[in-house]
Amino acid sequence: MSEKYSTFHSTTGGVMTVEAGAITGDLEVCTKPAEGGVEITVRYAGADEWYVVEESPVEDREGCHERVVECLTTRGRKEGFNEEAVSLAELHG
Repeated sequence: MSEKYSTFHSTTGGVMTVEAGAITGDLEVCTKPAEGGVEITVRYAGADEWYVVEESPVEDREGCHERVVECLTTRGRKEGFNEEAVSLAELHG
């Protein structure tokens, strides 16, 4: 697998990262090979700093990048009027 990139607009709850918590808006995701699987990072579109997505790395399976983008653009669970940020938890197992 080689590095792949996609740009997307987050859901209301955003994407949960290790370093910065939930980030929202126009984001860019990168999937790249790493020890233990595929590392998933995101950044604000056009920014320099990348953040590790919570629950990264994930297992390297066919269509991994596309599954990651789908996961990160699916609405999080609702808590009252708020939407939880998404992570990669559903890609494990």
